[in-house]
Amino acid sequence: QTTSGKHVILTVSLPQALAAICSVLPLDFFEERQAVYMAPQEGVEMPPAGVEVVSALKGAIVEHCGDDTKIEPMERFKFYDEAKTCFAVIQTMERRPYGNVVLTKGCVGPDGNDLKP
Repeated sequence: QTTSGKHVILTVSLPQALAAICSVLPLDFFEERQAVYMAPQEGVEMPPAGVEVVSALKGAIVEHCGDDTKIEPMERFKFYDEAKTCFAVIQTMERRPYGNVVLTKGCVGPDGNDLKP
């Protein structure tokens, strides 16, 4: 469920999809954070595969958007609610737990990069 009903399927891993998406989609640096990823609820530890995929997704985003990109965890059930407000869902072949991220779209600046304050 999204605001537009759009659901896209890509046959790549999450980091590969993020590298492609972030190469053309500017993030919103006027917001407090540019991306959030799903994190376990309180009292539950992130499994090793989850730690691995979060590290990979952060790396893919920062590679294209810069070291000043704020990527923060969001508790699993809050993440589900947040995802319902998104324009589209892009499903990948990612099978590691917690391999989910919400990107906040921004604008392209006059230099062709993400517009930043």
